[in-house]
Amino acid sequence: MTAQRVLIAYGTKNGSTTEIADWIAEELRQEGVDTDVRSAAAIRDITSYDAVVLGAGVYACRWQRDAAGFARRHRKALARRPVWLFSSGPLDASATERDIPAARGAARIVARLDARDHVTFGSRLSGGARGFIARQILQQGKGGDFRDREQIRAWATTSPPS
Repeated sequence: MTAQRVLIAYGTKNGSTTEIADWIAEELRQEGVDTDVRSAAAIRDITSYDAVVLGAGVYACRWQRDAAGFARRHRKALARRPVWLFSSGPLDASATERDIPAARGAARIVARLDARDHVTFGSRLSGGARGFIARQILQQGKGGDFRDREQIRAWATTSPPS
């Protein structure tokens, strides 16, 4: 069954995951899927959605708190609809080179919601990033954009309800 209306909810700290959510939405819309992209922290009700894609940045091996909180708050409603999850985290090419397992918290959410899929994408860390660790990484010259837009597009056209 093709979903009629899809919510893409995300949790992010520095905006990389927001852009990934937007790219996924762009692909779904091209397939004719009615798609909303919203911050997980701002969503109060998901009853008008047929399916959900939930994504989060991974920080210190943990899913971003807004996305994790969304999954807890809406657990019963999410269990009644198809759910796909994605993580954004590695600051290197590893997510493009191989499958990266879900972080511990994301793996629990996958199991609780019986999610149809989880994928980890590379992330972006650039000047102006918030957080002590992020600033330290940038000072060491290890920032950059490690998202593979083609990988994200390919996942969006084969995994979520397109």
